[in-house]
Amino acid sequence: MPGYLVKFEAVSLNGTADLQIRSLLDSQQYADPQGAAAAMGISPASWSLFGMVWPSARILAGLMETFELQGKRILEVGCGLGLASLVCQRRDMDITASDCHPLAGDFLTRNAGLNGMGLPKYQNGNWETENPALGRFDIIIGSDLLYERNQPARLSAFIERHAEQAVQVLIVDPNRGNRPGFSRCMTALGYTCEESSLDGLQACGEAYKGKLLHYTRH
Repeated sequence: MPGYLVKFEAVSLNGTADLQIRSLLDSQQYADPQGAAAAMGISPASWSLFGMVWPSARILAGLMETFELQGKRILEVGCGLGLASLVCQRRDMDITASDCHPLAGDFLTRNAGLNGMGLPKYQNGNWETENPALGRFDIIIGSDLLYERNQPARLSAFIERHAEQAVQVLIVDPNRGNRPGFSRCMTALGYTCEESSLDGLQACGEAYKGKLLHYTRH
């Protein structure tokens, strides 16, 4: 036994084929026997966050079903279960998923297998450490990444390390209070921002309130 419990669910996006997802049973799961998560700065209270299907992740994955990605190198930041990465892979796009949780890569691989996909590309994505092997990307995406006050500076610096000079950054944010601070950091790095409302019903029928933050630099 791995020390935690999982469940399997069909995740609806925009009316296309559902994604079959293996996730943690609930947010009370915790297992870090070797201290790998603790070494990455992941507390017991936040250990399970990577393994839940979050509303913003559904929204981002739905957006990736139709967003123009052809010929672009794409990075998902803080991928968690990797819903958006799986959609991109289903479209045969050049997608790399990244996260700092030690189990994220394994869950992504298993979920790709559940959906009949090949081995996904995955890299460590700790925002505070260098990873030259990750490289640079034309499009960087993420969802619900700004839930702590220190994250705008850390996330913008990570994005800058891995962004091509001409780049698009798409962040789905459920109206977190740290969004203005993140936009200030991105503006200081030479990005322009366009915000659009995502308020409405998800494909699963639940209401959603949030914004799409679309940053560009040419």
